[in-house]
Amino acid sequence: MPNIKSQAKRLRQNEKRRLRNRYFRGRARTFVKKARQAMDEGNLDAARQFTHQAIKALDKAAEKGILHKNNVARRKSRLMKRLAAFEQAQAE
Repeated sequence: MPNIKSQAKRLRQNEKRRLRNRYFRGRARTFVKKARQAMDEGNLDAARQFTHQAIKALDKAAEKGILHKNNVARRKSRLMKRLAAFEQAQAE
């Protein structure tokens, strides 16, 4: 345990932030995973829905500074590219 009051407060703040960051990061990961899974299963409607939710969750994480904006842009780009290829394959 810290001997200094300000350090004790810093520990409390860090724990609160860690939990908040974990929530938003985990939420984004979950939707990305669900979108990929829907594509693997061949479910176009679910893939579109989960991709939309994943993009929303990733944007929110970037907005709050939890994930870097370029990291989010890369993830969104890869997800949309995969969705477009999946839609193209379904159309054929």
